[in-house]
Amino acid sequence: MQVPHMNKGEGETSYAKNSQVQKKIISVGSSMVEAAIMNILGEMQPTSMGVADLGCSSGPNSLTVVCQIIHVVATISHEMGRPVPELTVSLNDLPCNDFNYMFQSLPELYKKLKNDHNGFSEGNCYILGSPGSFYGRLFPSHSLHFVHSSSSLHWLSQVPSSLEATHLNKEKIYISKSSSASVVEAYQQQFRKDFSLFLKSRAQEMVVKGRMVLAFLGRRSLDPSADEACYQWELLARALMSLALDGLVEKENIDSFNIPYYAPSLEEVQYEVEKEGSFIIDCVEAFELEWDGGDSSGLKESRGTRVAKCIRAVVEPMFESHFRLQAETMDELFRRYTKIIDDCFSQRRLHYICLLISFVKKS
Repeated sequence: MQVPHMNKGEGETSYAKNSQVQKKIISVGSSMVEAAIMNILGEMQPTSMGVADLGCSSGPNSLTVVCQIIHVVATISHEMGRPVPELTVSLNDLPCNDFNYMFQSLPELYKKLKNDHNGFSEGNCYILGSPGSFYGRLFPSHSLHFVHSSSSLHWLSQVPSSLEATHLNKEKIYISKSSSASVVEAYQQQFRKDFSLFLKSRAQEMVVKGRMVLAFLGRRSLDPSADEACYQWELLARALMSLALDGLVEKENIDSFNIPYYAPSLEEVQYEVEKEGSFIIDCVEAFELEWDGGDSSGLKESRGTRVAKCIRAVVEPMFESHFRLQAETMDELFRRYTKIIDDCFSQRRLHYICLLISFVKKS
């Protein structure tokens, strides 16, 4: 099983310094998060509230959502003339995540919240780390009022097992237009299995009328091989194959490697939600996002450089584990990837599709 985690620390290739796209997704989703919390406070009036941020990762984005949630809870409670409920905020990611980075940032978070003068006090909020996979139970039954996850659910629990045992997807690392139907079906089956388990687990952990907001990369097209769903991996496979042609990577290692990722369509998500049966989809938004986040004003780096750094911060640990590349070869891979992306940007627009969905737990 390939377990993804981001590049740790604060170096030039770290996730902390290369997560602008994820920051943009959090920003776009903030109004949906606020609406969900307002509904919880208005309908349930809880005196204590369980909150979980699933796939929180590390770096500056990891506490952005936590800060927003605490601020919104305190502000709305103040406007309603009610005491601020006690909050238990659980930060979840895989055990290999850089939790130390987050916890070292907590004093600054508490200081900022106190300065907002919205009724918040440190005694209102208890922030915990919850290591483990969200494809399974993480919390006690009926303990969560609000669940959030951003830029995480497009990561599968593992590479589809049928692809690990065979080399069905030669010269590629994900679904592509040349992939066979069996490759596409393997990814779809893994997504269905994982997402169904995710929903079932959250249904057991959440209170009735609890709210959940999920943001993840997906697609508008019904075709899993559409460029909006997988072109970034097509170009990365191209860079890897160029290394293989120069004898820097074994082609067999590329043939045996697949990314544990899936960008679902909204229809696939809705089908799994209806089949599992514990949630109602309350609100849906699908928006386009440039590969580099779309804001390049005043930046000296090329767009390809920013995209390659972002992808590297996410996939480098997986590449190190599988390909065993020396540092200089890894640098060369992403130099080639940067050039390929820059060439593509000069000819066309490159964008992701992000699905932003709000759920309500049924009675």
